[in-house]
Amino acid sequence: MKKIAVVGTGYVGLVSGTCFAEAGNNVCCIDIDVQKVDKLKSGQITIYEPGLEKLFKRNVSEGRLTFTTNLEEGIKGREIIFLALPTPPGEDGSADLKYILSVAAELGKLLNEDDFKVIVDKSTVPVGTADLVRKTIIENGASPDCFDIVSNPEFLREGVAVDDFMKPDRVVIGYSNEKSKTIMGELYAPFVRQGNPVYYMDERSAELTKYAANSFLATKITFINEIARLCEILGADVDMVRFGIGSDDRIGKRFLFPGIGYGGSCFPKDVKALVKSASDVDYNFEILKAVMNVNAEQKTILIPRILGYFDGNISGRTFAIWGLAFKPNTDDIREAPALEIIDDLLSKGANVVAYDPEAMENVKNLYGDKIKLSNNQYEALDGADALIIATEWNEFRTPDFDKMTSLLKNQAIFDGRNLYALDTMRKLNYYYSSIGREIIK
Repeated sequence: MKKIAVVGTGYVGLVSGTCFAEAGNNVCCIDIDVQKVDKLKSGQITIYEPGLEKLFKRNVSEGRLTFTTNLEEGIKGREIIFLALPTPPGEDGSADLKYILSVAAELGKLLNEDDFKVIVDKSTVPVGTADLVRKTIIENGASPDCFDIVSNPEFLREGVAVDDFMKPDRVVIGYSNEKSKTIMGELYAPFVRQGNPVYYMDERSAELTKYAANSFLATKITFINEIARLCEILGADVDMVRFGIGSDDRIGKRFLFPGIGYGGSCFPKDVKALVKSASDVDYNFEILKAVMNVNAEQKTILIPRILGYFDGNISGRTFAIWGLAFKPNTDDIREAPALEIIDDLLSKGANVVAYDPEAMENVKNLYGDKIKLSNNQYEALDGADALIIATEWNEFRTPDFDKMTSLLKNQAIFDGRNLYALDTMRKLNYYYSSIGREIIK
């Protein structure tokens, strides 16, 4: 059993703290947000993630998972301190380290030589952050002998984060101190019992590994989206193409689903940050710049098609949108394509009625009464001129088409996630525009 502190109770911090506690460790999560900490203390979970609430409530009730707003109290007697703090993108794309460095400065005032601690960068951070955190702690009074810095990037996918944490396909640990390596190896041993690898490396390589992984996946998504565009021009079917190339084990099937671009808290931010890190050392990362440009265009690729269907004028028309989160099984709307679509529709004078199983509260906080939110997916269709699908929630995959037809003014669907078979849409006499496939008229 390890005594762990996790600084930050956002997505990464709360998932990490809960899962470490589930493995039998004693975990204290620390956050400056008093209201959030009060909710957590009372057993109210503050994010939506499938499977997390059950683990959270069990470990809170059994005393393995506690919360505080006091950093000194939270780290007292803890062997490992995880920094799971936000690193929002700056205007130039660089990762803003102010939260991490602020905590590092405070730690410098609190650490003492009689109590060695491993301080772990869990946040996604640029190369060199471990050195910067170490320097900041020392400058604020701590002896270099009483702590060590480890880089331990997270690879959690929203929607399946609990499984990803409890059964990781790999763990990456960047270290420079053998004592820290041993402590981290002991911590993760229960999570890799089936033999999945723990990769030990230097801190800088570990930091770059996270950025490289997310940037590669963003590139793969963008590649299939460009193939989809070419399919539409050449009369090919992107689904057939992705089957053909995905069966090659050098390429693989995952992340080859065409759509209206990637979003979320990781891919957009991490691609920008890697481009900026490269620029800082005079390297022009051309492929990632292209990825960013293509993805920005992809998010609103349905808009010209919608305008074409309505003869160029959608002012006063009402559009139903299914899906607001950037992906299913999360309430996260950061960089969500649905938001780009909503903004474009509103700017052209259209009305928007939207539904999402989990993300509507976040959207309401963003848009207020500028759009209407529905209680269910079918209510959103009542009197709408067309349906736009922006997120591939499972409940949207097999809808009641007869009910849909009775509610929509026009039998028109603009599908940004390719949920329906073309033959089905053809038999139903729908106008159906998807990504990289024939338009059914």
